[in-house]
Amino acid sequence: MRELIEEVFARHLASPSLDIQADAVPLALDGRELLFTTDGFTVQPLEFPGGDIGSLAVHGTTNDLAVAGAVPRYLSLNAFIEEGMEIAQLERIIASLAAAAQALDVEVAAGDTKILRRGEGGGLYLATTGIGIRSGHRLGLDLIRDGDAILVSGPVGDHGIAVMLAREEFGLHGELQSDSASVLPLTRAALDTGGVRFMRDPTRGGLATVCHELLQATGLGVRLRQSTVPVRDPVQSVCDMLGYDPLYLACEGRVVAVVDPAAADTLLHRWRSLPGGSGAAHIGRLDAAAQHVTLVTGLGGERFLEELEDDPLPRIC
Repeated sequence: MRELIEEVFARHLASPSLDIQADAVPLALDGRELLFTTDGFTVQPLEFPGGDIGSLAVHGTTNDLAVAGAVPRYLSLNAFIEEGMEIAQLERIIASLAAAAQALDVEVAAGDTKILRRGEGGGLYLATTGIGIRSGHRLGLDLIRDGDAILVSGPVGDHGIAVMLAREEFGLHGELQSDSASVLPLTRAALDTGGVRFMRDPTRGGLATVCHELLQATGLGVRLRQSTVPVRDPVQSVCDMLGYDPLYLACEGRVVAVVDPAAADTLLHRWRSLPGGSGAAHIGRLDAAAQHVTLVTGLGGERFLEELEDDPLPRIC
């Protein structure tokens, strides 16, 4: 995906404001700095334990604004509806989307609908655009320094495995819930704490992919400690059975933060006091002496985490 964006879209649409590594881009308007983002959602099944494509669209878009240091304000919504979709299911999903937006005090200000012919879609695709107001704190990859701490706000891989179990593939069933949720309380706590250089929500490609983005953008290696990366037992069990790595699986309600080491413990304490951050952990650091994304195992060995080549679980966000 990164190569596709670089070689096709960025090559033709390149401009000083186009940053393919950012969750949201700044726009100056009447003296205020707005942040602007857009996203698409094609999850299957449309409804899954812990959420659905409607709430996922709101959380996914507003989370991109939140980790960029903005307060979300407005969304647009494009709905691509496959012919034959049950109206009752469509209404449930749009009601869920509306409730998620209302909980965040975000207005769906514009939208459009298109009908896809039967067999040409997965029931429903959603595309959203979000606008937020910068909180006054500047975050960026250029602020990251050697030795900075890496924190994650909770267990990784929940969303990817919850969606896979909801598909009832491989004869597996489970009660695991997706972590799909707003990260705005977590990002507000991080910005209020201070010392935060950069934040990202580890969606497609998971935690390992965020670490590769850090490596590529800064030239600093990433060292993660396996013993401190939080993974729920059911997620690890499914991964062990099917050969997945939870570090590459999507999350939809987590924040990865790069923080001044002096502020790491304070932020960790604040996150753990919040409902969405009770499983927060200090999982690693940036290291100028390293040239890879490295996982230090529980036995003291080291394993390189290679850049993801293929999406292990397609259509999960």
